[in-house]
Amino acid sequence: MNKLLKTLFLVSMLIMALAITMPTRVESFETNNENDEEPNSLRGTSRFLSQRSSKATLTCDRNPKVCYSIRGSGGPNCCNNKCVNFNTDELNCGKCGKKCGYSKICCEGKCINPKTNEKHCGKCGNKCNSKGSCVYGLCSYA
Repeated sequence: MNKLLKTLFLVSMLIMALAITMPTRVESFETNNENDEEPNSLRGTSRFLSQRSSKATLTCDRNPKVCYSIRGSGGPNCCNNKCVNFNTDELNCGKCGKKCGYSKICCEGKCINPKTNEKHCGKCGNKCNSKGSCVYGLCSYA
């Protein structure tokens, strides 16, 4: 009788393990209309693994307000499904896709040369006073 209970217990545990790892859905492989990177179906994934993280479902292309709510996001603006800051991002300066040229940085949404700009001398917001000028990114008072 004891051997029968052990066998029954082992078989029931095996059935539960198989139930957890069995695929949840079996459907054709479909992709998103917007990009072909992420499949919509969960074909071949187990029930345990099919629980998607909230980060995967909250994308800024579908919900732009997500950039404000995610701690540590790149900024409040959504560009190509990424959270960016149009005021400081050198690849999206002022708007999506606007790249700053070589030796320029993005300050307040505008591409500027920090070596000569007196409002942003050397870095954003470093303003030289009225008697000085910006020379090679340093305020000069000569």
